[in-house]
Amino acid sequence: MKVLKSVSMGIGLGLLLSGHVFAAPVDAAHGLTIQQGQFMLNGKPFRIIAGDMHYTRVPREYWRARLKMAKAMGLNTITTYVFWNAHETVPGHYDFSGQNDVAEFIREAQQEGLYVILRPGPYVCSEWDLGGLPAWLLKDRDTRIRSTDPTFMQPAQRWLHRLGQELAPLQYNRGGNIIAVQVENEYGSFGKDNDAYLQQIRKDIVDSGFDASLLYTSDSAPQYGSLPDLPKVINFGVGHAPEKLAKLHTWQPGGPYMVGEYWVGWFDHWGGPHYVIDAAKVANELNGMLKQGYSVSLYMFHGGTSFGWMSGANWDDDSYQPDVTSYDYDSPLDESGRPTPKYYALRKVIAEATGNTPPAVPATPATQAINNIKLDESQSLWDALPAPTASHELKTMEELGESYGDILYRKRIDAAVSGTLHIDGLHDYALVYVNGKRIGTLDRRLKQDSLSVKLAKDDTLDLLVQNDGRINFGEKMVDERKGILGAVTLQGQTLLDWQIYALPFAENESVKVTQGACHHAPCIYHATFNAPASGDANADTFLDTKGLGKGMVWLNGHPLGRFWNIGPQRTLYVPGAWLKASGNQLVVLDLLIEGQPTLHTLKQPMLGTPKQAK
Repeated sequence: MKVLKSVSMGIGLGLLLSGHVFAAPVDAAHGLTIQQGQFMLNGKPFRIIAGDMHYTRVPREYWRARLKMAKAMGLNTITTYVFWNAHETVPGHYDFSGQNDVAEFIREAQQEGLYVILRPGPYVCSEWDLGGLPAWLLKDRDTRIRSTDPTFMQPAQRWLHRLGQELAPLQYNRGGNIIAVQVENEYGSFGKDNDAYLQQIRKDIVDSGFDASLLYTSDSAPQYGSLPDLPKVINFGVGHAPEKLAKLHTWQPGGPYMVGEYWVGWFDHWGGPHYVIDAAKVANELNGMLKQGYSVSLYMFHGGTSFGWMSGANWDDDSYQPDVTSYDYDSPLDESGRPTPKYYALRKVIAEATGNTPPAVPATPATQAINNIKLDESQSLWDALPAPTASHELKTMEELGESYGDILYRKRIDAAVSGTLHIDGLHDYALVYVNGKRIGTLDRRLKQDSLSVKLAKDDTLDLLVQNDGRINFGEKMVDERKGILGAVTLQGQTLLDWQIYALPFAENESVKVTQGACHHAPCIYHATFNAPASGDANADTFLDTKGLGKGMVWLNGHPLGRFWNIGPQRTLYVPGAWLKASGNQLVVLDLLIEGQPTLHTLKQPMLGTPKQAK
């Protein structure tokens, strides 16, 4: 997705239908088809009123409640991406358990009377790390992702075939509720070998068992990324309906006409504002589209949270823009699953346009606040380093088999030198130390890659680099490896012979912390705390990160996500389902703050000062 640009409100387009029928391996009497330029379900006219909600961004314990909310808003369909990198963290090893049980998510949608549009990618964008592609694809620097390069296509094919084992039986024609499957995602904004690549992905999807659903492509670019015999849907934000729907009519003169992603909110970057879009503006434009018969999928109906290291990044205005952890998106259902004024405004519009009275809106439980979470146990990261890898030249995270976290580059200086230290290809945030003392920081967002240093013979130079999220949109993502991609020079001379420490922080809870303050950042803190004796110990809450610097938080083994004191986001969503009445274990990795912080949680999130998106 790209930056929104405002246009005048209003829609002046008629709904055109023709006799064209797209090729689709679906029984016209049973399933979603296209006839006379419109969608048909079981041979009867059908309008898709859908909303995106992603299983990975919502605690499994809350899937059912959120789906009930979708039904109560008047939606008849849930749209979801499938996130390859969540399921295949190690090549050839697939995980569809627990939070990754996408089949169960789809079954629960069916039980709530909702159809599903599946978006398996393999690339999905979605402000998710590398657009859902596994980082290990980038271990070989010659690999060209999202292309017919065999080093990409072969693992992608294996992934789609494995996904088919899970989800192909859940297609509508086979007793399930999947009515349509998207082929790739917004390829018009990326690819050059359009037909060859998309043909191969389409073939792999069909060969994976998705041969009983309507296939389609989705795009927002001036040039669509599609195939001649596949229907197209278009993606755009609020205020763009007139121009974008006119574009869809030129792409697909005979219909059908569907907005595949109607961006009812927007996402936030670290160091930027908290974007919102006026509910009345959204409702007015949606009302116009529905009255003219368009099918629409709201992006997002419920955004949720990019837990752990999974928030992605954009490259825009020639700058790197990492996304915050919250994916609230100013969506109708907020990050913790509570209906907003936008929810009720769109519910009213949908009911009026369809003539259907939706179910009553379910009640939502109260939230809680927890005080005095004392980070009274700690360990300096410097005392917890693993064994290093010796390397003549620098290596990226991916080359060391690491996908997320930090990486430390250590070099002993051979001779005294003063001058400019330059990092070529810093991805993304570096703390620079000499003999364990921090002398500066470099931030890719700010295009910082150099600083002045004064080093003596036998000094130890440390470069601690944190991965702030891989770019998930556009051609920049092809080089989105993490760590240091090029060389480090000092006064123009390349520094060689490094000790490199991979720091994925996958086992933070096993770190041997001791009682007391941390005096040498970065620090790993630990706290044990109880939920309040009164009230519901399993009520949702929001961890206030005020007083912390930059890092990551885990709760009872669940990664809550990144924090950064530059904002806009100041709280991390804490699902009540992940809390216990007593003995909760909180782990905090903080690159910047020393001491013995005390935290608390709030009843409401703090996502930043709102700014209207344009």
